[in-house]
Amino acid sequence: MKGLKLFFALVSLALTTSLAKAEDWPTRPVTFVVPFAAGGITDTVARRMATVMTEKLGQPVVVENRPGAGGIVGTESVANAKPDGYTIIYSSGGPMSILPQLQKGKLSYDPIKAFIHIRGVSSSSQMIVANPATPYGNISELVEYAKANPGKVTFGSPGIGTAQHLVGELLKSAAGIDMLHIPYKAGSAQMTDLMAGVIDLSFDYVSVVKPYVDSGKMKVIGTTAPERNVAYPDAQTVVEAGFPGGVNVASSWVSAPAGIDQAIVDKLSSVVEETMKDPGIVEFFKTTGLTIIGEKGPDVMTQFVIDENTKYGKVIEEAKIVAQ
Repeated sequence: MKGLKLFFALVSLALTTSLAKAEDWPTRPVTFVVPFAAGGITDTVARRMATVMTEKLGQPVVVENRPGAGGIVGTESVANAKPDGYTIIYSSGGPMSILPQLQKGKLSYDPIKAFIHIRGVSSSSQMIVANPATPYGNISELVEYAKANPGKVTFGSPGIGTAQHLVGELLKSAAGIDMLHIPYKAGSAQMTDLMAGVIDLSFDYVSVVKPYVDSGKMKVIGTTAPERNVAYPDAQTVVEAGFPGGVNVASSWVSAPAGIDQAIVDKLSSVVEETMKDPGIVEFFKTTGLTIIGEKGPDVMTQFVIDENTKYGKVIEEAKIVAQ
């Protein structure tokens, strides 16, 4: 009997200690992993967030870049990290939705089972841009032209299996058209060829295409979002053109290793939500063409990751895309 009482006492103590640790979190710096190299838009956003989160948590939030293999290296490291709230990750579609489908069964992590997807950060649709000399000015005209000239329209991307490639395949499938994909080793080379008329189209984000469009070297013919983009309000959406299956909106969010205490999830979720309302963050997002989605919590983001994996898995299978 005494042994049983001692057992329950130890269990109670362990639970109380665990709860206290969760409630006290954080008591030391939090590592915010960015699975890409420093200097890009992902890194820039994460560092701005980290500054605000540091103020709200009372402990340093330190951005650590762990690039490699399209985001797989950093994502794997967080999947294998201790689920104590001291290692979190800036998540995005590449390592969480596209690569798990492109390299099905080959990754060491499951994007659903290995993580808790805590709170949304941003979303951004791709803009469809074309060489100014092309004979179409919107998506409807592009589709009409592509149907009359199967295989003649070319679109570039930074490589096979990239988001820019897959969104092109989505539009092909949704509109029932045949366009030729031209993969490049770098996005800059793709843009150079688009301006020169070597290729006809590209799908990319506002922050990427804006300098080219503003200088007249490219024209916007549409957006993959369900609604018009504030940066280019005259650009037709794929929905308006009659192809809702071509909708594609890239998102980013904060995740943590599965197994993290719910009290820490709740606190971290609240802090990220508050961070995305910070006036400096809001203003920065306005200048980059990104939409804040800080209102989307764990349930919404988890279902989003599930849906994105399903969507990309389907397009990869239909287009018979093989990882290079």
